[in-house]
Amino acid sequence: GLQDRQLSFEKGSGTVRERESSNPVMRGVVRDNQPAGGYAGFGAGAAGAGQAAMWQQQQQAPQQYQQAPAATRALTIDDIVQKTAITLGVLIAAAAASYGVIHQNEGLATPLMLIGMIGGLVLVLVASFGRKQDNPAIVLGYAVFEGVFVGAISFVIANFMVSGVSAGTLIGQAILATFGVFAGMLVVYKTGAIRVTPRFTRMMIAAMIGVLVLAVGNVIIALFSGGAGPLRDGGPLAIIFSLVCIGLAAFSFMLDFDSADRLIRAGAPSKAAWGIALGLTVTLVWLYIEILRLLSYLNSNN
Repeated sequence: GLQDRQLSFEKGSGTVRERESSNPVMRGVVRDNQPAGGYAGFGAGAAGAGQAAMWQQQQQAPQQYQQAPAATRALTIDDIVQKTAITLGVLIAAAAASYGVIHQNEGLATPLMLIGMIGGLVLVLVASFGRKQDNPAIVLGYAVFEGVFVGAISFVIANFMVSGVSAGTLIGQAILATFGVFAGMLVVYKTGAIRVTPRFTRMMIAAMIGVLVLAVGNVIIALFSGGAGPLRDGGPLAIIFSLVCIGLAAFSFMLDFDSADRLIRAGAPSKAAWGIALGLTVTLVWLYIEILRLLSYLNSNN
């Protein structure tokens, strides 16, 4: 399933065998000399548009990475940085546009939120099951839909669920905290303070499954109770749950970085950077939404 696959180069063939990556969208970037691979990601609630694909992908059999053909340029760090920056830029632009439209007409908040959430989920499923994670149109399309969702949910949380703090301040704090956590986890990974081992991966997977089960259970409770459910009502339990989700999202970056690192060593083609960008974007969105939720709880109107 989702356990890391140990890379081992076969002399003379250029083939790299692996433990299956914990990151489904970054998994199998090249299969039988054809681009595939990628990462479906994991989110909490609506923010995790890639959840369903992640849990389906873990059932698939291990695949092989092969080095890029001679005519294809191999993946580099610069490719990953560039494609991730482009993807995030599109997402931020779409989020700003969504937020602005809702500011003019608050009645559009729910429709835009649903459009963004469903559209993002569909594209992640297409990317994951269609093995098209390296397709820039799909990745950027996901960024647009997810941006619409992020803008809508940011408006709702920052304007309707807090008191004493302006929407801009709350959102700014969430953005700074998100990229602060990202930078911190990158330092942790590069210094080797925490190593991505099979045991670490198994623990992460078990924790993620537990959080997903709790989130689904909370949705069911909310449907029958008419409220937000105990994990999203802003109470002590909701605060603890958001802290747990933030911690898991942060440590998910370790798996993302490890997957990207191994793809570079495996000689994957440069277009694989789009799949890595998709995975990092999904994790960043999950982290941002959870931090924004936590800040809203701490500044709740209730």
